[in-house]
Amino acid sequence: MNYLTLENITKHYGEKTLFEGVDLYVDKGDKIALVAKNGTGKSTLLKVIYGEESSEGETAKVMLHKDVRMGMLLQDPKLPQDANVMEAVFDSDTPAIQAIKRYERAMIFPENQEEMQAAIAEMETHKAWDYEARIKEILSRFNISDLNQRIHELSGGQQKRVALAKVLIEEPDFLILDEPTNHLDLDMIEWLEEYLQSPNLTVFMITHDRYFLDRVCNVIYELDRGQLFRYRGNYSYFLEKKAAREENTVANLEKNKKLYKRELDWVRRSPQARGTKAKARVDAFYDIKDKVSVNLSEGEVKMDFKAQRMGKKILEAHNVSKRFGDLTIVEKFDYKFKKRERVGLVGANGTGKSTIINILTQQLKPDTGKIVVGDTIVFGHYAQDGMQLNEDKRVIEVIKDIAEVIPLANGKNLTAASFLERFLFDRKQQQVYVSQLSGGEKRRLYLMTVLMANPNFLILDEPTNDLDILTLNVLEDFLQEYQGCLLVVTHDRYFMDKLVDHLFILEGDGEIRDYNGTYSEYRAMKREEELEAQRMARESQPKEKKVRSDKTGLDYEQRKELNRLEKEIMKLEEKKLKLSEKFNDTSLSADDITQLSIEIGEIQNKLEEKEMRWMELGELM
Repeated sequence: MNYLTLENITKHYGEKTLFEGVDLYVDKGDKIALVAKNGTGKSTLLKVIYGEESSEGETAKVMLHKDVRMGMLLQDPKLPQDANVMEAVFDSDTPAIQAIKRYERAMIFPENQEEMQAAIAEMETHKAWDYEARIKEILSRFNISDLNQRIHELSGGQQKRVALAKVLIEEPDFLILDEPTNHLDLDMIEWLEEYLQSPNLTVFMITHDRYFLDRVCNVIYELDRGQLFRYRGNYSYFLEKKAAREENTVANLEKNKKLYKRELDWVRRSPQARGTKAKARVDAFYDIKDKVSVNLSEGEVKMDFKAQRMGKKILEAHNVSKRFGDLTIVEKFDYKFKKRERVGLVGANGTGKSTIINILTQQLKPDTGKIVVGDTIVFGHYAQDGMQLNEDKRVIEVIKDIAEVIPLANGKNLTAASFLERFLFDRKQQQVYVSQLSGGEKRRLYLMTVLMANPNFLILDEPTNDLDILTLNVLEDFLQEYQGCLLVVTHDRYFMDKLVDHLFILEGDGEIRDYNGTYSEYRAMKREEELEAQRMARESQPKEKKVRSDKTGLDYEQRKELNRLEKEIMKLEEKKLKLSEKFNDTSLSADDITQLSIEIGEIQNKLEEKEMRWMELGELM
């Protein structure tokens, strides 16, 4: 069943062509990702699909199936700032959601018995109890607990999570998501990853998270030089086929260049073409000229910075503790950083990652203990919410305000304009106001301002948000060769695995676990621990249930079924874990990854089916 068709869609931004004459198709069950460089029109295309932007041209068509409900998550969601979280989340015409909203309000004032009874009756009428349980699961997954808090009191990341929860709660047939993993912690991303793998969901999204792309998507559209290219497969398959397409394009260009040279000689030697055949040949010559005029050179971010010299003493934490009221962030933490150390800081949202960074950089004093910073250390701090660019300044002015000339690692100097070109801001775009840049372009500019100080201790707090995959690849290559120390906070598991081999894990109540290994290795170990805990819990359950079953409606066959289900669920979970761990094998081919994704999806469907039946039998008890 076709959900959406776009035909001959064109959009310009001033003199710049974002896309021209593109076609796009979405069928039921598709999991589609849109991939492109920052500033090329990804978010604009999503808005055209959703109807927030219109296409140019009389022949353009946007056709959505009349029975399909769409839900959209914007990159910067627009929530009613004066509303509270409950009002924003339950802002829907769905009768069940309206019933839950009334019930939640009644729960705030339980003394009003008349309203409480009316709310319960409405919940019964719309069979909203199961729906309410599912909504509470989604809200808890995104750490949304205070439903009375006003939207304007929330950070940008919290607002994005509220907007994402709202979209999922509405259960649209067709989900459109712009950077859904931004501002989610790693546990939230892994839950969302599983949620979106459901075969009943149709998804069209923009994301830079490469593990997420690999495990969720089965179709990738690439927006390149204003044209759309479709790849049927996951991210690994896309990379393979994209390389083949580009090789083919270069080969065709060389062929056309030779033909163009031959035809150019003929045009120069021939008199004014009057005959039909000669005129057709001249027309064909100009077609070839257009083809060979295409610029195939991909802009590439170039990073080449001169890090400051580093002495023996780098950064030391001695018996550091910090509390805010009853909340303990860190308790008696000791550590001495070594040269070229690469550390990842991992923890759920709200566990204090940013607080620890502020303590290490001496922007915040610890309650006990001390931080010792070496005399030669120069911090470069890319903060998650620290991007404070003057929107009324031109791009070139932002850089010139810091320095007119920038020293490089090879001893050479670059002017501000040449430096910007290395970060894909050409001379024309350097005159653009900051307010006109896309979210990813602003992030790229902010990264430049941090690296210009030539730091020898880099702290990157969510550096991957809104950056395109091309920029991320170059940043990763630069950081792998970087001679200073690196401390990374990121929800991007691919980025973390590539750069970090040592983790500080914030486990709550001030405890920081020092783990030597990659993030994927840590998650595999955690899954094994969780699996073992579930095994032990299940082993203790059957005896208790047999004792109670005689006092309930469960008959002999139902008790047997319950025991069988527990064993089957345990085996499926073990199988799913083993398959998930295979994704860490970098030698996997695109076909292998696709097959693994299919197998995991099938296991997940079986798990959901068996767990649902297990819960039904549990309720009878």
